[in-house]
Amino acid sequence: MIAKSKEQPAAPAVQNGFSLISNQKLLQIYSTMLQCRMIGERARLLSKQNKFSGKYDAPAGQEAAAVGVAIDLLPQDAVSAFFSDIIPLFVKRMSLKKLLGRAAGPAVTSLTRAARLDHTLGAAMDPMAKSNSKITVIFSSFKSTPLSFWQKALNSAGDRNLPILFVSLSTLRGDWLTYESDAKSNHGKRKACSCPTITVDGNDAVAVYRVATESIAHARKGDGPTHIECIRSKDDDPLLNMERYLIRKGLFSEKFKRQAIARFSKRLDAAVDLP
Repeated sequence: MIAKSKEQPAAPAVQNGFSLISNQKLLQIYSTMLQCRMIGERARLLSKQNKFSGKYDAPAGQEAAAVGVAIDLLPQDAVSAFFSDIIPLFVKRMSLKKLLGRAAGPAVTSLTRAARLDHTLGAAMDPMAKSNSKITVIFSSFKSTPLSFWQKALNSAGDRNLPILFVSLSTLRGDWLTYESDAKSNHGKRKACSCPTITVDGNDAVAVYRVATESIAHARKGDGPTHIECIRSKDDDPLLNMERYLIRKGLFSEKFKRQAIARFSKRLDAAVDLP
């Protein structure tokens, strides 16, 4: 995590208030979101320059969902995301070189996605996973999983009381709620399932973090899965929202941001062998 990195820029001197989330954690969330945005921008640039064998097509704007959910996961916890969904894996501390290698990979078929979901559910049923309070987080975003597969997995996990967090990203366009995973055919239609769903603003990292913290604790206690539905507007930017939040709390400075960008740019350059 960023808070433990030797390369983390010095944070502004602040005093903890009455928030349940410490100032240190808020700055860690922001720093990690900023790094996630930079990874996505670099991956898209490399794709346009034909330096990838495949095409990286994941959109910006997923940082609040990925960071808010995954930032406090433990080493034994598992994260399942498909090949273009590299941001959650970075938050879980996958190396930059490996991440960019995944982003450059070929497209994954719907059948492969369905098999991956089934495999993940099977692993979560392992008695050893429950004995060490291990949880699994499954991300579905940007054309990654057809809605029918997703609903089947939600029901299966709910029926078996599995320690899983399902995280889906949906986009609000006008009066339509469009699921990124099946945008052309579903237009917000969904069936009831046995896994409880919590809807949260997908552009609000602090809101996602609060919901995820409670859901993770719920799963670790053996109380079953939760579906966190992150609904976001295309007209809103989660990174800018987080900056505004930190400004209101007196935690943000442009110097802190510049230092964070400069230091992480060097790590990105080294990961792709750029000068």
